[in-house]
Order: sequence, then C-alpha cells, then structure tokens
Amino acid sequence: MAIATTPLPYGLRDVKVALLDTADAPGTKVDLPVSQTFSFSEAEEYVELRGDDKVVAIRGKGPKVAWELEAGGISLQAYAVIAGGTLSLTGVTPNQVRKVNKKVTDVRPYFYTEGQVISDSGGDFHAKVYKCRADSDVQGDFKDGEFAMLSLSGTGIGHSSTDDLYDLIHNETTTAIV
Repeated sequence: MAIATTPLPYGLRDVKVALLDTADAPGTKVDLPVSQTFSFSEAEEYVELRGDDKVVAIRGKGPKVAWELEAGGISLQAYAVIAGGTLSLTGVTPNQVRKVNKKVTDVRPYFYTEGQVISDSGGDFHAKVYKCRADSDVQGDFKDGEFAMLSLSGTGIGHSSTDDLYDLIHNETTTAIV
C-alpha cells in the first residue's frame, strides 16, 4: 500500500527533547513523559516600505516557530533540558534523591524537540523544531486532587548552519523517534 496522500494525524504518541551543542547538534534525546500537547505555529514579522502615500514593498524578517508543550508528571531530566540548571542523583537505594538545581546565573538552553502522532491513514506523522528556547513561562501546576502538570512555551529559530526551522514528516510505516 502506498503512502496516503493526506495524512490523518490523531493523538500525541511521544515527545522528546535534547540539548543542543555549540554546533546545534542534538545530544541524547530525553522523553517528555505523559505528553499531552505539542503545538506550533509559524510566524514572521514584516516591515513595510512606504512612500508617495502608499505601500511600495513588504519584507519579512525571517520565519520563527511559536511552540507549546504540556505534559503530565515531571521528568527532571527533561526539565533540565528545557529550563537549564544542574541535574543530580545522590544517595543509594532506598534513599536516592534526584534534583534539578537552578541558579540565577543559569540561562535557559537551546534544545531540539520532536513529536510523534499516529496517522489514521497509516504510518505516523512527526514534527521537529530544530532550535527551541523556552522564552516564556515554564510552569508546574500542583493542585489538590489532580496530577502535576508541566507546561511551557517558547520560540523556535533556524539551525545555525543548515537554516532548518522545522520539519513535518509523514512516514508510510510507523517510525519511533530515533
């Protein structure tokens, strides 16, 4: 059976994030468990050249991606990728402690993110944003009678050497995030 002309993505199967090195290559991908939302929208700011009482030209400043992630539970490893800080594991079982320590001097890092959705028309659908930064709130909600939720948003910009901003990929055969 050939790949469907129109993919029908349904649900969110998986989201992974990875720190970027100085060449914007993703490191080890970390699962964002119980992923509930991976949304994105392409945006671009435009400027106009006006003269003689009319618009003469319009020029874009380059596209960006506004993205949002939401997940249930909190993976401290994924949290450190997104928000920065130092992840540590101390002690021995049954007294281990995993901790993210964030200092006022720690900046939020750039990271890569990829989401996977199963396609009802066969195969799956992946969305990749190559260079993200959480430039808005990174929020954890702890509420009575509810599971903890992590939500965050930010901006994706182009990869420093390839200029890749994002990919939308429809696979004929379901393919896990590598």
